[in-house]
Amino acid sequence: MTTQQQTGAEQLVQMMEELGVEYIFGLSGGAAMPIFDALVDSKIKLILTRHEQGATHMADGYARATGKPGVVLVTSGPGATNTVTGMLTALMDSVPIIVLTGQTPTFNLGKDAFQEADVTGLTYAVVKHSYLVTRVADLPRTVTEAFHLATTGRPGPVLLDLPKDVTSAPVETDAGNPSETPSIPGYTIPGAPTAESVDAAVDALLKSKRPLLYVGRGAVISGAGPAIAELSNKLQAPVVNTLLGKGAVDETGPLHLGMLGMHGTAYANKAVVDCDLIMSIGARWDDRITGRVEDFCSEATRIHLDIDPSEFDKTVTSHVQLLGDARLSVEALLPRMRKLDTEEWLAQCQEWRQDYPLKYSTEGTGVRAQHVLDRLDALTKGEVIITTDVGQHQMWAAQFLRTRENRSWLSSGGAGTMGYGFPAAIGAQFGRPETPVWAVCGDGGFQMTLCELATAAIHKLPLKVVIINNSYLGMVRQWQELFFDNRLSGVDLEGNPNFVALAEAYGVRGLHIKKPEEVDDVLAEAASITDGPCVIEATVVKEDNVFPMIPAGAAVSDMLIERPDHVLEKPVGST
Repeated sequence: MTTQQQTGAEQLVQMMEELGVEYIFGLSGGAAMPIFDALVDSKIKLILTRHEQGATHMADGYARATGKPGVVLVTSGPGATNTVTGMLTALMDSVPIIVLTGQTPTFNLGKDAFQEADVTGLTYAVVKHSYLVTRVADLPRTVTEAFHLATTGRPGPVLLDLPKDVTSAPVETDAGNPSETPSIPGYTIPGAPTAESVDAAVDALLKSKRPLLYVGRGAVISGAGPAIAELSNKLQAPVVNTLLGKGAVDETGPLHLGMLGMHGTAYANKAVVDCDLIMSIGARWDDRITGRVEDFCSEATRIHLDIDPSEFDKTVTSHVQLLGDARLSVEALLPRMRKLDTEEWLAQCQEWRQDYPLKYSTEGTGVRAQHVLDRLDALTKGEVIITTDVGQHQMWAAQFLRTRENRSWLSSGGAGTMGYGFPAAIGAQFGRPETPVWAVCGDGGFQMTLCELATAAIHKLPLKVVIINNSYLGMVRQWQELFFDNRLSGVDLEGNPNFVALAEAYGVRGLHIKKPEEVDDVLAEAASITDGPCVIEATVVKEDNVFPMIPAGAAVSDMLIERPDHVLEKPVGST
Protein backbone atom coordinates (compact mmCIF):
# COMPACT_ATOMS: atom_id res chain seq x y z
CA MET A 1 0.00 0.00 0.00
CA THR A 2 1.26 3.46 -0.85
CA THR A 3 1.58 5.53 2.30
CA GLN A 4 2.82 8.93 1.13
CA GLN A 5 0.23 9.76 -1.53
CA GLN A 6 -2.84 9.63 0.67
CA THR A 7 -4.32 12.17 3.02
CA GLY A 8 -5.77 11.17 6.35
CA ALA A 9 -9.25 11.52 4.87
CA GLU A 10 -8.40 9.24 1.95
CA GLN A 11 -6.95 6.64 4.28
CA LEU A 12 -10.07 6.86 6.46
CA VAL A 13 -12.37 6.30 3.47
CA GLN A 14 -10.21 3.43 2.18
CA MET A 15 -10.39 1.72 5.56
CA MET A 16 -14.15 2.07 5.66
CA GLU A 17 -14.36 0.52 2.19
CA GLU A 18 -12.32 -2.44 3.44
CA LEU A 19 -14.62 -2.71 6.46
CA GLY A 20 -17.61 -3.12 4.14
CA VAL A 21 -19.24 0.29 4.59
CA GLU A 22 -21.87 0.75 1.84
CA TYR A 23 -23.42 4.08 2.75
CA ILE A 24 -22.52 7.17 4.72
CA PHE A 25 -25.38 9.38 5.85
CA GLY A 26 -24.44 12.98 6.38
CA LEU A 27 -24.49 16.71 5.79
CA SER A 28 -21.40 18.56 4.63
CA GLY A 29 -19.54 21.50 6.13
CA GLY A 30 -16.16 23.20 6.21
CA ALA A 31 -14.35 21.19 8.88
CA ALA A 32 -15.34 17.89 7.25
CA MET A 33 -14.61 18.90 3.66
CA PRO A 34 -11.47 16.73 3.28
CA ILE A 35 -13.54 13.64 4.08
CA PHE A 36 -16.37 14.62 1.77
CA ASP A 37 -13.79 15.23 -0.95
CA ALA A 38 -12.30 11.76 -0.43
CA LEU A 39 -15.76 10.24 -0.90
CA VAL A 40 -15.98 11.58 -4.45
CA ASP A 41 -13.70 8.81 -5.70
CA SER A 42 -14.99 6.15 -3.33
CA LYS A 43 -17.37 3.26 -3.96
CA ILE A 44 -19.10 4.21 -0.68
CA LYS A 45 -22.32 6.04 -1.50
CA LEU A 46 -22.90 9.35 0.28
CA ILE A 47 -26.54 9.91 1.23
CA LEU A 48 -26.96 13.67 1.67
CA THR A 49 -29.56 14.26 4.36
CA ARG A 50 -31.42 17.45 5.22
CA HIS A 51 -30.52 17.45 8.92
CA GLU A 52 -27.81 15.79 10.99
CA GLN A 53 -30.35 14.23 13.36
CA GLY A 54 -31.95 12.58 10.34
CA ALA A 55 -28.53 11.24 9.35
CA THR A 56 -28.00 9.55 12.71
CA HIS A 57 -31.46 7.97 12.67
CA MET A 58 -30.87 6.73 9.12
CA ALA A 59 -27.59 5.14 10.18
CA ASP A 60 -29.41 3.67 13.19
CA GLY A 61 -32.21 2.24 11.01
CA TYR A 62 -29.65 0.80 8.59
CA ALA A 63 -27.80 -0.83 11.51
CA ARG A 64 -30.89 -2.30 13.15
CA ALA A 65 -32.23 -3.68 9.87
CA THR A 66 -28.94 -5.20 8.67
CA GLY A 67 -26.85 -5.90 11.77
CA LYS A 68 -24.00 -3.90 10.20
CA PRO A 69 -22.72 -0.59 11.57
CA GLY A 70 -24.28 2.58 10.23
CA VAL A 71 -21.96 5.51 9.50
CA VAL A 72 -22.63 9.24 9.89
CA LEU A 73 -20.49 12.13 8.63
CA VAL A 74 -21.11 15.73 9.70
CA THR A 75 -19.19 18.91 10.22
CA SER A 76 -18.06 20.59 13.43
CA GLY A 77 -19.98 22.71 15.94
CA PRO A 78 -23.74 22.63 15.34
CA GLY A 79 -23.32 19.87 12.78
CA ALA A 80 -21.85 17.68 15.49
CA THR A 81 -24.23 18.74 18.25
CA ASN A 82 -27.21 17.94 16.03
CA THR A 83 -26.20 14.27 16.21
CA VAL A 84 -26.51 14.05 20.00
CA THR A 85 -30.16 12.93 19.98
CA GLY A 86 -29.37 10.19 17.48
CA MET A 87 -26.40 8.97 19.51
CA LEU A 88 -28.49 8.86 22.69
CA THR A 89 -31.13 6.88 20.80
CA ALA A 90 -28.50 4.40 19.59
CA LEU A 91 -26.83 4.11 23.00
CA MET A 92 -30.05 3.40 24.88
CA ASP A 93 -31.02 0.71 22.38
CA SER A 94 -27.53 -0.79 21.82
CA VAL A 95 -27.22 0.10 18.13
CA PRO A 96 -23.80 0.13 16.37
CA ILE A 97 -23.23 3.45 14.62
CA ILE A 98 -20.02 5.33 13.84
CA VAL A 99 -20.30 9.12 13.96
CA LEU A 100 -17.54 11.05 12.18
CA THR A 101 -17.46 14.73 13.06
CA GLY A 102 -15.25 17.35 11.47
CA GLN A 103 -13.39 19.57 13.91
CA THR A 104 -11.46 22.83 13.80
CA PRO A 105 -7.72 22.33 13.16
CA THR A 106 -5.71 21.20 16.16
CA PHE A 107 -3.90 24.54 16.44
CA ASN A 108 -7.28 26.22 17.01
CA LEU A 109 -8.61 23.79 19.62
CA GLY A 110 -9.66 25.60 22.77
CA LYS A 111 -9.57 29.04 21.12
CA ASP A 112 -13.30 29.38 20.34
CA ALA A 113 -12.59 29.10 16.63
CA PHE A 114 -15.45 29.23 14.12
CA GLN A 115 -17.83 26.31 14.65
CA GLU A 116 -15.64 24.82 17.36
CA ALA A 117 -17.32 22.70 20.01
CA ASP A 118 -15.87 20.30 22.57
CA VAL A 119 -17.65 17.41 20.89
CA THR A 120 -16.05 14.63 22.89
CA GLY A 121 -16.82 16.46 26.11
CA LEU A 122 -20.40 17.14 25.05
CA THR A 123 -21.08 13.53 24.04
CA TYR A 124 -19.39 11.41 26.73
CA ALA A 125 -22.78 10.47 28.16
CA VAL A 126 -24.31 9.37 24.83
CA VAL A 127 -21.61 7.16 23.32
CA LYS A 128 -20.07 3.79 24.04
CA HIS A 129 -16.68 5.37 23.38
CA SER A 130 -15.26 8.47 21.70
CA TYR A 131 -11.98 9.65 20.19
CA LEU A 132 -10.46 13.03 19.44
CA VAL A 133 -7.82 12.22 16.82
CA THR A 134 -4.99 14.76 16.98
CA ARG A 135 -2.37 12.89 14.88
CA VAL A 136 -2.85 11.42 11.44
CA ALA A 137 -0.65 8.50 12.47
CA ASP A 138 -3.36 7.49 14.98
CA LEU A 139 -6.08 7.13 12.38
CA PRO A 140 -5.57 3.44 11.47
CA ARG A 141 -5.65 2.26 15.08
CA THR A 142 -8.55 4.55 15.95
CA VAL A 143 -10.75 3.51 13.03
CA THR A 144 -10.10 -0.20 13.65
CA GLU A 145 -10.89 0.15 17.34
CA ALA A 146 -13.98 2.27 16.69
CA PHE A 147 -15.65 -0.28 14.41
CA HIS A 148 -14.70 -3.12 16.75
CA LEU A 149 -16.12 -1.36 19.81
CA ALA A 150 -19.30 -0.30 18.05
CA THR A 151 -20.17 -3.79 16.82
CA THR A 152 -19.04 -6.19 19.55
CA GLY A 153 -20.26 -7.07 23.02
CA ARG A 154 -23.15 -4.75 23.77
CA PRO A 155 -23.14 -2.60 20.60
CA GLY A 156 -23.37 1.17 20.67
CA PRO A 157 -22.39 4.46 19.06
CA VAL A 158 -18.73 5.43 18.75
CA LEU A 159 -17.65 8.98 17.92
CA LEU A 160 -14.53 10.04 16.01
CA ASP A 161 -13.84 13.79 16.22
CA LEU A 162 -11.50 14.62 13.33
CA PRO A 163 -9.68 17.97 13.12
CA LYS A 164 -9.38 19.33 9.60
CA ASP A 165 -5.58 19.43 9.61
CA VAL A 166 -5.50 15.73 10.57
CA THR A 167 -7.75 14.65 7.71
CA SER A 168 -5.80 16.92 5.30
CA ALA A 169 -2.37 15.73 6.39
CA PRO A 170 -0.35 13.18 4.37
CA VAL A 171 -0.42 9.76 5.96
CA GLU A 172 2.76 8.27 7.35
CA THR A 173 1.40 4.94 8.65
CA ASP A 174 0.12 1.99 6.64
CA ALA A 175 -3.50 1.30 7.51
CA GLY A 176 -2.86 -2.43 7.70
CA ASN A 177 -5.92 -4.69 7.88
CA PRO A 178 -8.78 -2.82 9.58
CA SER A 179 -10.74 -6.08 9.89
CA GLU A 180 -8.21 -7.57 12.31
CA THR A 181 -9.39 -7.72 15.89
CA PRO A 182 -7.58 -5.01 17.85
CA SER A 183 -6.14 -5.54 21.30
CA ILE A 184 -7.88 -3.13 23.67
CA PRO A 185 -6.75 -3.43 27.30
CA GLY A 186 -9.68 -3.97 29.64
CA TYR A 187 -12.17 -4.68 26.87
CA THR A 188 -13.40 -8.27 26.86
CA ILE A 189 -16.39 -9.74 25.06
CA PRO A 190 -18.37 -12.38 26.94
CA GLY A 191 -19.12 -15.49 24.90
CA ALA A 192 -20.72 -18.60 26.37
CA PRO A 193 -21.61 -18.52 30.08
CA THR A 194 -19.75 -20.47 32.74
CA ALA A 195 -20.63 -24.10 33.37
CA GLU A 196 -21.63 -23.24 36.94
CA SER A 197 -24.15 -20.62 35.81
CA VAL A 198 -25.56 -22.99 33.18
CA ASP A 199 -25.99 -25.67 35.87
CA ALA A 200 -27.87 -23.20 38.08
CA ALA A 201 -30.13 -22.08 35.24
CA VAL A 202 -30.90 -25.66 34.17
CA ASP A 203 -31.75 -26.61 37.75
CA ALA A 204 -34.10 -23.63 38.13
CA LEU A 205 -35.82 -24.15 34.79
CA LEU A 206 -36.47 -27.85 35.32
CA LYS A 207 -38.04 -27.20 38.72
CA SER A 208 -40.50 -24.69 37.32
CA LYS A 209 -44.21 -25.32 36.89
CA ARG A 210 -45.15 -21.93 35.39
CA PRO A 211 -42.08 -20.73 33.45
CA LEU A 212 -42.00 -17.60 31.30
CA LEU A 213 -39.32 -16.55 28.80
CA TYR A 214 -38.92 -12.76 28.64
CA VAL A 215 -37.09 -11.73 25.46
CA GLY A 216 -35.37 -8.39 24.82
CA ARG A 217 -33.25 -6.63 22.24
CA GLY A 218 -30.15 -8.64 23.13
CA ALA A 219 -31.86 -11.65 21.55
CA VAL A 220 -32.41 -9.64 18.36
CA ILE A 221 -28.78 -8.51 18.24
CA SER A 222 -27.36 -11.99 18.75
CA GLY A 223 -29.84 -13.77 16.48
CA ALA A 224 -30.97 -15.94 19.39
CA GLY A 225 -34.53 -16.35 18.15
CA PRO A 226 -34.31 -19.90 16.76
CA ALA A 227 -32.61 -21.12 19.94
CA ILE A 228 -35.22 -19.40 22.13
CA ALA A 229 -38.04 -20.90 20.06
CA GLU A 230 -36.48 -24.34 20.54
CA LEU A 231 -36.11 -23.70 24.28
CA SER A 232 -39.76 -22.63 24.48
CA ASN A 233 -40.91 -25.71 22.59
CA LYS A 234 -38.77 -28.12 24.60
CA LEU A 235 -39.98 -26.74 27.93
CA GLN A 236 -43.48 -25.88 26.68
CA ALA A 237 -42.93 -22.43 28.17
CA PRO A 238 -44.71 -19.30 26.91
CA VAL A 239 -42.76 -16.34 25.54
CA VAL A 240 -43.21 -12.60 25.96
CA ASN A 241 -41.10 -9.85 24.45
CA THR A 242 -40.21 -6.26 25.17
CA LEU A 243 -40.89 -3.45 22.70
CA LEU A 244 -37.38 -3.90 21.28
CA GLY A 245 -37.50 -7.69 21.47
CA LYS A 246 -40.22 -7.89 18.83
CA GLY A 247 -39.21 -10.20 16.02
CA ALA A 248 -36.61 -12.22 17.88
CA VAL A 249 -39.26 -14.96 18.13
CA ASP A 250 -42.26 -15.14 15.79
CA GLU A 251 -45.09 -13.31 17.58
CA THR A 252 -47.73 -15.37 15.79
CA GLY A 253 -46.56 -18.63 17.36
CA PRO A 254 -48.94 -20.51 19.69
CA LEU A 255 -46.65 -20.10 22.71
CA HIS A 256 -46.10 -16.37 22.16
CA LEU A 257 -48.15 -14.01 24.34
CA GLY A 258 -46.98 -10.77 22.72
CA MET A 259 -45.45 -7.73 24.37
CA LEU A 260 -45.36 -7.31 28.12
CA GLY A 261 -45.12 -4.10 30.11
CA MET A 262 -46.85 -0.75 30.40
CA HIS A 263 -48.89 -1.19 27.21
CA GLY A 264 -48.35 -4.88 26.67
CA THR A 265 -51.13 -7.39 26.15
CA ALA A 266 -53.24 -8.19 29.19
CA TYR A 267 -52.49 -11.89 28.84
CA ALA A 268 -48.73 -11.29 28.74
CA ASN A 269 -48.88 -9.20 31.89
CA LYS A 270 -51.11 -11.67 33.70
CA ALA A 271 -48.55 -14.38 32.89
CA VAL A 272 -45.85 -12.14 34.40
CA VAL A 273 -47.86 -11.80 37.60
CA ASP A 274 -48.56 -15.55 37.96
CA CYS A 275 -45.36 -17.19 36.68
CA ASP A 276 -43.14 -19.04 39.15
CA LEU A 277 -40.00 -18.46 37.03
CA ILE A 278 -39.13 -15.67 34.64
CA MET A 279 -36.02 -15.83 32.48
CA SER A 280 -34.81 -12.57 30.99
CA ILE A 281 -32.94 -13.14 27.72
CA GLY A 282 -31.13 -10.02 26.57
CA ALA A 283 -33.47 -7.67 28.43
CA ARG A 284 -32.72 -5.25 31.25
CA TRP A 285 -35.83 -5.18 33.48
CA ASP A 286 -36.51 -1.54 32.57
CA ASP A 287 -39.17 0.53 34.32
CA ARG A 288 -41.68 0.13 31.46
CA ILE A 289 -41.59 -3.63 32.16
CA THR A 290 -41.41 -3.90 35.92
CA GLY A 291 -43.79 -1.24 37.15
CA ARG A 292 -43.34 -1.06 40.93
CA VAL A 293 -40.08 -2.99 41.28
CA GLU A 294 -40.65 -4.43 44.75
CA ASP A 295 -43.81 -6.16 43.48
CA PHE A 296 -42.36 -7.43 40.20
CA CYS A 297 -42.24 -11.25 40.16
CA SER A 298 -41.42 -11.11 43.86
CA GLU A 299 -42.37 -14.76 44.41
CA ALA A 300 -40.84 -16.06 41.18
CA THR A 301 -37.36 -17.36 40.46
CA ARG A 302 -35.60 -14.76 38.31
CA ILE A 303 -32.91 -15.74 35.78
CA HIS A 304 -31.03 -12.94 34.05
CA LEU A 305 -29.07 -13.61 30.85
CA ASP A 306 -27.10 -10.60 29.59
CA ILE A 307 -23.85 -9.75 27.82
CA ASP A 308 -23.40 -6.62 29.97
CA PRO A 309 -22.58 -7.46 33.61
CA SER A 310 -23.48 -3.91 34.70
CA GLU A 311 -27.14 -4.82 34.14
CA PHE A 312 -27.11 -7.55 36.78
CA ASP A 313 -29.04 -6.51 39.90
CA LYS A 314 -29.24 -2.91 38.64
CA THR A 315 -33.02 -2.88 38.81
CA VAL A 316 -34.25 -6.35 39.73
CA THR A 317 -32.28 -8.78 41.87
CA SER A 318 -31.81 -12.10 40.09
CA HIS A 319 -31.37 -15.58 41.54
CA VAL A 320 -29.32 -16.88 38.58
CA GLN A 321 -27.06 -14.83 36.32
CA LEU A 322 -25.79 -15.94 32.94
CA LEU A 323 -23.09 -13.66 31.56
CA GLY A 324 -22.72 -14.16 27.84
CA ASP A 325 -24.05 -13.83 24.33
CA ALA A 326 -27.79 -14.56 24.22
CA ARG A 327 -27.61 -17.12 21.43
CA LEU A 328 -24.59 -18.97 22.81
CA SER A 329 -26.09 -18.99 26.29
CA VAL A 330 -29.47 -20.39 25.24
CA GLU A 331 -27.77 -22.97 23.04
CA ALA A 332 -25.74 -24.09 26.09
CA LEU A 333 -29.01 -24.85 27.89
CA LEU A 334 -30.77 -26.74 25.11
CA PRO A 335 -29.12 -30.19 25.38
CA ARG A 336 -30.30 -30.51 28.98
CA MET A 337 -33.85 -29.28 28.54
CA ARG A 338 -36.94 -31.48 28.60
CA LYS A 339 -40.70 -31.05 28.48
CA LEU A 340 -42.14 -29.69 31.71
CA ASP A 341 -45.58 -30.36 33.11
CA THR A 342 -47.03 -27.03 31.96
CA GLU A 343 -50.40 -28.10 30.52
CA GLU A 344 -52.35 -26.34 33.26
CA TRP A 345 -50.15 -23.24 32.92
CA LEU A 346 -50.57 -23.06 29.16
CA ALA A 347 -54.31 -23.58 29.50
CA GLN A 348 -54.46 -20.66 31.91
CA CYS A 349 -52.48 -18.46 29.47
CA GLN A 350 -54.86 -19.44 26.67
CA GLU A 351 -57.83 -18.59 28.86
CA TRP A 352 -56.38 -15.13 29.50
CA ARG A 353 -55.79 -14.70 25.77
CA GLN A 354 -59.46 -15.45 25.09
CA ASP A 355 -60.81 -13.37 27.98
CA TYR A 356 -58.66 -10.28 27.39
CA PRO A 357 -58.02 -9.93 23.66
CA LEU A 358 -56.69 -6.79 22.05
CA LYS A 359 -59.74 -4.90 20.87
CA TYR A 360 -60.97 -1.53 19.69
CA SER A 361 -64.32 0.11 19.25
CA THR A 362 -65.97 0.09 15.84
CA GLU A 363 -68.75 2.40 16.94
CA GLY A 364 -69.21 5.80 15.32
CA THR A 365 -67.91 7.07 12.01
CA GLY A 366 -64.36 8.00 12.96
CA VAL A 367 -61.27 6.07 11.95
CA ARG A 368 -59.50 4.22 14.77
CA ALA A 369 -55.72 4.06 14.73
CA GLN A 370 -55.99 0.46 15.90
CA HIS A 371 -58.18 -0.37 12.91
CA VAL A 372 -55.62 1.08 10.48
CA LEU A 373 -52.78 -0.89 12.06
CA ASP A 374 -54.79 -4.08 12.40
CA ARG A 375 -55.56 -3.98 8.68
CA LEU A 376 -51.95 -3.12 7.87
CA ASP A 377 -50.96 -6.29 9.72
CA ALA A 378 -53.45 -8.29 7.64
CA LEU A 379 -52.11 -6.73 4.44
CA THR A 380 -48.39 -7.16 5.12
CA LYS A 381 -48.57 -10.48 7.04
CA GLY A 382 -45.39 -9.58 8.92
CA GLU A 383 -43.32 -9.74 5.74
CA VAL A 384 -42.13 -6.14 5.99
CA ILE A 385 -39.90 -3.93 8.09
CA ILE A 386 -41.86 -1.69 10.45
CA THR A 387 -40.39 1.47 11.95
CA THR A 388 -42.19 3.75 14.38
CA ASP A 389 -42.01 7.11 16.04
CA VAL A 390 -42.86 7.39 19.73
CA GLY A 391 -46.26 7.78 21.35
CA GLN A 392 -49.70 6.23 21.19
CA HIS A 393 -49.28 5.07 17.61
CA GLN A 394 -46.06 3.28 18.64
CA MET A 395 -47.86 1.28 21.32
CA TRP A 396 -50.77 0.44 19.03
CA ALA A 397 -48.31 -0.62 16.36
CA ALA A 398 -46.49 -2.83 18.88
CA GLN A 399 -49.80 -4.43 19.85
CA PHE A 400 -51.37 -4.97 16.44
CA LEU A 401 -48.43 -5.35 14.04
CA ARG A 402 -47.15 -8.81 14.85
CA THR A 403 -43.50 -9.23 13.93
CA ARG A 404 -42.34 -12.56 12.54
CA GLU A 405 -38.77 -12.00 11.37
CA ASN A 406 -35.68 -10.80 13.21
CA ARG A 407 -34.58 -7.21 12.54
CA SER A 408 -37.98 -6.29 11.13
CA TRP A 409 -39.15 -4.02 13.98
CA LEU A 410 -37.32 -0.70 14.49
CA SER A 411 -38.45 1.62 17.24
CA SER A 412 -36.87 3.96 19.77
CA GLY A 413 -37.26 2.32 23.17
CA GLY A 414 -34.93 3.64 25.83
CA ALA A 415 -34.73 7.24 24.66
CA GLY A 416 -38.27 7.43 23.30
CA THR A 417 -37.16 9.70 20.45
CA MET A 418 -39.91 11.44 18.52
CA GLY A 419 -38.87 11.93 14.91
CA TYR A 420 -37.04 8.59 14.77
CA GLY A 421 -39.44 6.52 12.68
CA PHE A 422 -39.27 8.15 9.25
CA PRO A 423 -35.48 8.59 8.86
CA ALA A 424 -34.96 5.13 10.38
CA ALA A 425 -37.18 3.77 7.61
CA ILE A 426 -34.97 5.47 5.03
CA GLY A 427 -31.88 3.83 6.48
CA ALA A 428 -33.61 0.46 6.65
CA GLN A 429 -34.71 0.72 3.03
CA PHE A 430 -31.16 1.46 1.90
CA GLY A 431 -29.92 -1.52 3.92
CA ARG A 432 -32.56 -3.96 2.69
CA PRO A 433 -33.79 -2.66 -0.66
CA GLU A 434 -35.78 -5.81 -1.51
CA THR A 435 -37.88 -5.69 1.67
CA PRO A 436 -40.94 -3.42 1.91
CA VAL A 437 -40.58 -0.80 4.64
CA TRP A 438 -43.50 0.90 6.39
CA ALA A 439 -42.98 3.77 8.84
CA VAL A 440 -45.77 4.33 11.36
CA CYS A 441 -45.54 7.91 12.62
CA GLY A 442 -47.52 10.29 14.77
CA ASP A 443 -48.42 13.72 13.46
CA GLY A 444 -46.17 15.26 16.10
CA GLY A 445 -43.10 13.12 15.61
CA PHE A 446 -43.27 13.16 11.82
CA GLN A 447 -42.99 16.93 11.78
CA MET A 448 -39.66 16.75 13.63
CA THR A 449 -37.81 15.12 10.72
CA LEU A 450 -40.20 15.54 7.78
CA CYS A 451 -37.50 17.40 5.81
CA GLU A 452 -36.11 13.97 4.96
CA LEU A 453 -38.98 13.58 2.50
CA ALA A 454 -36.50 15.17 0.10
CA THR A 455 -33.96 12.41 0.79
CA ALA A 456 -36.53 9.66 0.25
CA ALA A 457 -37.87 11.29 -2.91
CA ILE A 458 -34.47 11.91 -4.53
CA HIS A 459 -33.49 8.27 -4.10
CA LYS A 460 -36.96 7.02 -5.13
CA LEU A 461 -37.16 4.79 -2.06
CA PRO A 462 -40.41 2.76 -2.18
CA LEU A 463 -41.09 3.11 1.55
CA LYS A 464 -44.51 4.01 2.96
CA VAL A 465 -45.23 6.45 5.78
CA VAL A 466 -48.49 6.04 7.69
CA ILE A 467 -49.19 9.20 9.70
CA ILE A 468 -51.63 8.55 12.53
CA ASN A 469 -53.03 12.07 12.77
CA ASN A 470 -55.09 12.82 15.88
CA SER A 471 -53.95 16.47 16.10
CA TYR A 472 -52.56 15.84 19.58
CA LEU A 473 -49.39 14.76 21.29
CA GLY A 474 -51.57 11.80 22.10
CA MET A 475 -49.70 9.94 24.83
CA VAL A 476 -49.17 13.07 26.90
CA ARG A 477 -52.83 13.98 26.39
CA GLN A 478 -53.81 10.49 27.61
CA TRP A 479 -51.80 10.96 30.80
CA GLN A 480 -53.28 14.40 31.34
CA GLU A 481 -56.77 12.93 30.97
CA LEU A 482 -56.15 10.03 33.32
CA PHE A 483 -53.91 11.62 35.96
CA PHE A 484 -54.34 15.40 35.73
CA ASP A 485 -58.14 15.81 35.63
CA ASN A 486 -58.02 16.30 31.84
CA ARG A 487 -56.28 19.65 32.26
CA LEU A 488 -54.70 19.72 28.81
CA SER A 489 -51.48 21.66 28.48
CA GLY A 490 -49.09 21.79 25.54
CA VAL A 491 -50.61 18.89 23.63
CA ASP A 492 -52.97 20.40 21.03
CA LEU A 493 -51.23 20.38 17.63
CA GLU A 494 -53.36 23.12 16.18
CA GLY A 495 -51.80 24.25 12.90
CA ASN A 496 -50.92 20.78 11.60
CA PRO A 497 -50.32 20.87 7.85
CA ASN A 498 -52.25 19.01 5.21
CA PHE A 499 -49.85 16.07 5.14
CA VAL A 500 -50.98 14.89 1.71
CA ALA A 501 -50.33 18.32 0.19
CA LEU A 502 -47.04 18.51 2.09
CA ALA A 503 -45.90 15.19 0.62
CA GLU A 504 -46.88 16.31 -2.85
CA ALA A 505 -44.83 19.48 -2.41
CA TYR A 506 -41.79 17.18 -2.17
CA GLY A 507 -42.91 15.23 -5.24
CA VAL A 508 -44.13 12.33 -3.09
CA ARG A 509 -47.46 10.53 -3.55
CA GLY A 510 -49.96 11.37 -0.84
CA LEU A 511 -53.09 9.41 0.13
CA HIS A 512 -55.72 10.13 2.77
CA ILE A 513 -57.82 7.88 4.99
CA LYS A 514 -60.87 9.73 6.32
CA LYS A 515 -63.45 6.94 6.75
CA PRO A 516 -63.22 3.40 8.14
CA GLU A 517 -64.42 1.92 4.85
CA GLU A 518 -61.43 3.49 3.06
CA VAL A 519 -58.73 1.80 5.14
CA ASP A 520 -58.22 -1.39 3.15
CA ASP A 521 -58.33 0.24 -0.28
CA VAL A 522 -55.93 3.05 0.60
CA LEU A 523 -53.40 0.74 2.25
CA ALA A 524 -53.54 -1.60 -0.75
CA GLU A 525 -53.05 1.32 -3.15
CA ALA A 526 -50.05 2.50 -1.14
CA ALA A 527 -48.55 -1.00 -1.17
CA SER A 528 -48.79 -1.06 -4.97
CA ILE A 529 -46.62 2.07 -5.37
CA THR A 530 -43.05 0.96 -6.05
CA ASP A 531 -41.46 3.88 -7.92
CA GLY A 532 -40.93 6.10 -4.88
CA PRO A 533 -42.19 6.88 -1.37
CA CYS A 534 -45.81 7.29 -0.39
CA VAL A 535 -47.35 9.17 2.55
CA ILE A 536 -50.70 8.01 3.93
CA GLU A 537 -52.42 10.42 6.29
CA ALA A 538 -54.97 8.66 8.50
CA THR A 539 -57.19 11.20 10.26
CA VAL A 540 -58.20 9.27 13.37
CA VAL A 541 -60.36 9.71 16.45
CA LYS A 542 -58.76 12.53 18.41
CA GLU A 543 -59.15 11.37 22.01
CA ASP A 544 -58.65 7.61 21.93
CA ASN A 545 -56.46 6.00 24.58
CA VAL A 546 -54.02 3.07 24.60
CA PHE A 547 -55.01 0.12 26.75
CA PRO A 548 -54.04 -2.09 28.48
CA MET A 549 -51.98 0.26 30.63
CA ILE A 550 -49.94 -0.10 33.79
CA PRO A 551 -49.87 3.33 35.46
CA ALA A 552 -46.37 4.59 36.23
CA GLY A 553 -45.32 3.59 39.73
CA ALA A 554 -48.01 0.91 39.94
CA ALA A 555 -47.52 -2.85 40.05
CA VAL A 556 -48.04 -5.01 36.98
CA SER A 557 -51.03 -6.50 38.80
CA ASP A 558 -52.62 -3.01 38.82
CA MET A 559 -52.92 -3.06 35.01
CA LEU A 560 -55.90 -1.20 33.56
CA ILE A 561 -57.71 -3.22 30.88
CA GLU A 562 -59.80 -0.27 29.72
CA ARG A 563 -60.46 3.40 30.42
CA PRO A 564 -61.38 4.00 34.08
CA ASP A 565 -64.38 6.16 34.93
CA HIS A 566 -62.42 8.38 37.31
CA VAL A 567 -59.26 10.44 37.51
CA LEU A 568 -56.35 8.36 38.75
CA GLU A 569 -53.77 9.34 41.33
CA LYS A 570 -50.94 11.34 39.79
CA PRO A 571 -48.10 9.00 38.82
CA VAL A 572 -44.58 9.16 40.16
CA GLY A 573 -42.07 10.17 37.47
CA SER A 574 -42.64 11.13 33.87
CA THR A 575 -44.37 9.64 30.85
